[in-house]
Amino acid sequence: MNMIFKIAKTELQTLFYSPVAWLILIVFTFQASILFTGTFGMSVRSQALEYEVGNLTLFTFGGDYGLFTHIQQHLYLYIPLLTMGLMSRELSSGSIKLLYSSPVTNKEIVLGKYFAMLVYGLVLIGILAIYVLYSACTIKAFDFTVALSGLLGLYLLICAYASIGLFMSSLTSYQVVSAMGTLAILAALSLVRGMWQDIEFVRDITYWLSINGRADEFVNGLICSEDILYFLIVIALFLTLTILRLQVIRQKTSWTIAWGRYIGVFLIAIVLGYFSSRPRFMSFYDTTRTKQRTLTMNSQDIIKKMEGGLTITTYVNILDGYMYYGLPSSVKSDMNRFKMYRRFKPEIDMKYVYYYDTVTSRSLSLRYPGMTMREQMKRIAKTIDLDTNKIKTPEEIRTLIDLSSENNRFVRLLERENGEKTFLRIYDDFMNPFPKESEISAAFKRLVMELPIVGFVKGHGERSCTREGDRDYKHFSQDKPFRYALINQGFDIAEVDLQHEIPSNITILVIADVRSPFTPKEMNTLNTYIAQGGNLIIAGEPKRQALMNPLIEQLGVQFMPGCLVKPSENFSPDLIVSSVTKEAGELSYLLEDMRKQDYSFTTPGCTGLNYVTDKGFEVIPLFKTDTTGCWNEIETTNFIDDTVRMNPVKGEREEIFTTVLALRRDINHKEQRIIIMGDADCLSNSEVEMRRKGIRAANYSFVLGTFFWMSNEEVPIDIRRPTPPDNKVYVGESGMKVTKFGLIGGLSLILIFFAIFIWIRRRGR
Repeated sequence: MNMIFKIAKTELQTLFYSPVAWLILIVFTFQASILFTGTFGMSVRSQALEYEVGNLTLFTFGGDYGLFTHIQQHLYLYIPLLTMGLMSRELSSGSIKLLYSSPVTNKEIVLGKYFAMLVYGLVLIGILAIYVLYSACTIKAFDFTVALSGLLGLYLLICAYASIGLFMSSLTSYQVVSAMGTLAILAALSLVRGMWQDIEFVRDITYWLSINGRADEFVNGLICSEDILYFLIVIALFLTLTILRLQVIRQKTSWTIAWGRYIGVFLIAIVLGYFSSRPRFMSFYDTTRTKQRTLTMNSQDIIKKMEGGLTITTYVNILDGYMYYGLPSSVKSDMNRFKMYRRFKPEIDMKYVYYYDTVTSRSLSLRYPGMTMREQMKRIAKTIDLDTNKIKTPEEIRTLIDLSSENNRFVRLLERENGEKTFLRIYDDFMNPFPKESEISAAFKRLVMELPIVGFVKGHGERSCTREGDRDYKHFSQDKPFRYALINQGFDIAEVDLQHEIPSNITILVIADVRSPFTPKEMNTLNTYIAQGGNLIIAGEPKRQALMNPLIEQLGVQFMPGCLVKPSENFSPDLIVSSVTKEAGELSYLLEDMRKQDYSFTTPGCTGLNYVTDKGFEVIPLFKTDTTGCWNEIETTNFIDDTVRMNPVKGEREEIFTTVLALRRDINHKEQRIIIMGDADCLSNSEVEMRRKGIRAANYSFVLGTFFWMSNEEVPIDIRRPTPPDNKVYVGESGMKVTKFGLIGGLSLILIFFAIFIWIRRRGR
């Protein structure tokens, strides 16, 4: 051990007496200072502009813009310059013969020189620690554990790079060749991730071998045993190869024996790496204060209820526009989307099936005019280099599973050992089509328990949950490519005919825009449901008051005559923009989010709601109109050709109107929940995602918020985490200028001073 320390000390003296080590340290510090002040300055400017800032620790050091993220991408430029002379210098000068003639082993030589690199790596980490300490003093509630996790990841990365550089230095007496060889090895280890991805076993190995982004999890606050073992295995591999290389030189070993040893060591490393990357052998530690890198407790509770195995089969239609996400080259990245879930249920088995079948796409016919479906498949498969023998025909896939209900889109089938099945979809979201925790957990929950069923009343011209017309309700209820559709958030959908008894499993009953009167039998069915404490949503419309009021009068609510109007320059006067009340925010956190973010609720054609409080219900106004400019128009009915004017003689007056309200009461040992809306168009296919210039509407958030409350807070899955407390910086714009000068200029000048001082002192000696 003493010999190792002596060699390390000698190597460090050689390093720090040379300009290379100091130059690398100065350039590294200069670059890190620029990166840090750039990211930190973004937070300072945002706060100065009165924007909300939050999660500042991760933003400063992790994520897309953080210091550690950028440093990880540039470390490969520094380490080869440090390691290129470790053994090459000994080989070129002939001093290696002195080492061989001295009582020192190959292992001591290698470990001594490597230990010197570890110390130099600590110096680099010490530089980064300066930015951590500065941030800890200037960021409120700084999350130290996240920063320490990032430093650990970068240090392990430096150690891995150093071991590779040491090995390459032992192969040649030319330092430049050693540096170039190290860069070549690092490039190979980065690119190997995309090689041979169509072979399942080889895919796992090449993906594990890749060093690209290996410190990402550390930098973003998650310590995984797979990543730690990866670095340790890589370090041990290249140190062992270096020792074997010195033995070959020292003992004049034949090339067959030498290569056999090299290959044997490499295969051992591969086997260890393969098993360390298996989900069942992984362990995790989330260093973030609010456990942002871990499933929420609600999701964990769902996973705990899922006993036995689970298979996720991804069906990839080669003719579908989303097929790229499931190609062999993307399989490992796709699997990582379930990494949080496999952490708690490692026995999840993931499979991929490729096929082609009919899709709804004009793009295909435009790109491949006159081609049959099979010819289109062959052309695409040739372009993406996919073996057509692995692609099932329409007839073959239909014998396995019927995907017509999913329009043959990219879809996953979740199947338990007990036979329970459900689909997990991707969505037509431009930025990120993949399901997030809320949708994945909702699908898992569907496998382990009964979900709320929303029943839509039909038979009297009501809004349909199955049609795609502008006025109907399919989009928010069961439009499968729409992320926020109820069916994707944990609800089941059914149609209900009041001619028959309402099924007992109906959790929420929806009656929207009745166009003909209910029969006495239907009224009796509805009244029985209400009397039993069933949850209910009723949506009215102007000109339907005579039909709708009999349904809600027993509840103490009445649709006002006429139509609410608020004239504006750009929109029809009957477009009412309602605001979330404080009481609504207390019912549902999703509605509270709407209120905090100043989102509104649009109702094109709306009646006001009158109500009394003596029917045994607690009445809670959820949405109200503006304080001025809105009145209940009774005379005008043509809002396109006629001009609306308030006529006080007819009882028209400006006031605040309630457009949506909630009722609740305790009955039959449960809380009954009812929502009444003065408009039915607000949830229609054409309106729920409508965008109008100058209006911040979020009607889909209203859907999620109200149905969350109606389902007794069961679904959508509540995936909230505590808000990170590091939401303020104690540095102003003037202070930021001083910081830039001190870190970019000051730190670099201090290092330059030390470098010159040591150089002069050495010259004097």
